[in-house]
Amino acid sequence: MTRAGCKKTSLEIAILLSGAYVIDARTIVQRFLDTKMQVHPDVVRYLAEQDNPGLIDQIIGSLPDDTIVVSVKHIPGIVPDCDGARFPADPQCEVVKGTGGSSGHSGPVTDYVHYFRDRYTRLGSMIRSRCSPIPIEGLLRNARYRQEPCSVMGLVVEVRSTTNGHRVAEIEDPSGSLPVLFHKDRPVFSDGESLIPDEVVGVKGNLSQDGRLFFAEQIFRPDIPISHAPFRSKEPGSAVLISDVHVGSDTFLEECWNRFAGWLDDSLVSYLLIAGDLVDGIGVYPGQEQELTIPDIYEQYDVFGSMLSSLPSHITIIASPGNHDVVRASEPQPAIAPEFTKKFPKNCILVENPALVSLQGVMVRMYHGRSIDDLISLIPGASYEDAAPMMTGMLQRRHLAPTYGKRTPIAASREDHLVIDPVPEILHTGHVHIMGICEYRGTLCVNAGTWQSQTSFQKQMNIQPTPARAVEIDLQTLKPTILDFL
Repeated sequence: MTRAGCKKTSLEIAILLSGAYVIDARTIVQRFLDTKMQVHPDVVRYLAEQDNPGLIDQIIGSLPDDTIVVSVKHIPGIVPDCDGARFPADPQCEVVKGTGGSSGHSGPVTDYVHYFRDRYTRLGSMIRSRCSPIPIEGLLRNARYRQEPCSVMGLVVEVRSTTNGHRVAEIEDPSGSLPVLFHKDRPVFSDGESLIPDEVVGVKGNLSQDGRLFFAEQIFRPDIPISHAPFRSKEPGSAVLISDVHVGSDTFLEECWNRFAGWLDDSLVSYLLIAGDLVDGIGVYPGQEQELTIPDIYEQYDVFGSMLSSLPSHITIIASPGNHDVVRASEPQPAIAPEFTKKFPKNCILVENPALVSLQGVMVRMYHGRSIDDLISLIPGASYEDAAPMMTGMLQRRHLAPTYGKRTPIAASREDHLVIDPVPEILHTGHVHIMGICEYRGTLCVNAGTWQSQTSFQKQMNIQPTPARAVEIDLQTLKPTILDFL
């Protein structure tokens, strides 16, 4: 018997008879398990958003008999495509966003109104077509919405736990605000636990009879489209990704760097990308002067420039700043000023943090990663030992630093430069000094580690860095290779 001819399960019949308007993740997974198949999480989320039991039957009915795991390719109508236009690069290395001076100066406090409005508009456009949200003011004024399911969309103002263990998020759009309850016994609760302030989300559910509380059943994030397919270079080429060199620190691993430089001499690498903290800086934290071998900031950059100058001149070097570099702390951070880079080689391109770079058409989003500190502090179960889920979280929220007012300062601006748009092929971060690599919906996430051994602060926090590593990526396949120079 074909899968199309399978009888409906008692679970599916119960759903159809109840008239439930949201098919939750457990129901979807169980439906495929009933046919002895596993299902990819992306498929589960897509089917939950579609809220169409017939689509599940359609997928099951069209599957080859040897299918074990149902993936995105089995969903009818999904056509893989890259996000944003890709053109044959000329020059082959191009700074798409984040050229020196493009972020401008920090504006007056009133610019934050425009900043968050821009964030809401741009990220909201990625959600709106999937949940058809109703303005909160209109929802509260019209009694009919208390009798039927509906959706709202807005910025998360705050998130808290109730005495009964539920989660409540205050959602705000331009027309008003509304408390949203995530019940601990509903499948949506796990999504409610991962909500953080200032991210933009859509929520599907029901308004209470008194109109004072919205009961969540499903969350919509901007996210990477399920149809996203990464662009791959048509020509041979490779890029090496590193970060957090920290020249000037007494824990900088000079011998390891020399081995890395020697390897580059014999390699065919085309690009070297460095995601911030080029030097250790001065006055970054109390007592830092006791841990410096080079106490002069100009000399730190001169030494780093000499290190880059000794590398093969055919390699295009792209360097962005981090929180230890001599730029403003608030993001986006400007490129390092020319007065500090006089000894940098001509093949080095200085960009802002963040920056979007095209390498032979392959888009790389460079971001130092200071917001990882905030994400770890806000998301239950997150840790420095595994930073990869934090990069995935950035992509799901389509934002590099979603939360304002924590450890990541954000400059007042009329435009949000930290929105992830378009979707890159590679997200390149650093900051936490622990290497992490993962892939999410066609985007390769790389946290490149460090060139600094364990610092005194890390010893106090029991953080074990993974130093002296680099990641080489083949631009034709996007396959990463970890290189260890320790």
